[in-house]
Amino acid sequence: MLEKNFNEIPDLHFEVQLLVSNNIYLASRLRFDCTPQKDFLGLHINGKRVSFTENVFYQFNEGKIEQVWSVIDKLAIENQL
Repeated sequence: MLEKNFNEIPDLHFEVQLLVSNNIYLASRLRFDCTPQKDFLGLHINGKRVSFTENVFYQFNEGKIEQVWSVIDKLAIENQL
């Protein structure tokens, strides 16, 4: 998944703004500032620099990621286009 993201967004960079965890879950709020080269999330970005956040939750089982839930602030991207 990340390999595809880095191919489509060469300057992909994110900052961890919040990180919370317990024995089973890890949750984080990530802030992205990047320049997608093509369409991204169904939006025609085509090289425009955008900033947005993602809230992502990981569930672990026996030390491995078992499930991932992700919510990206697509409206923030739309407002920059």
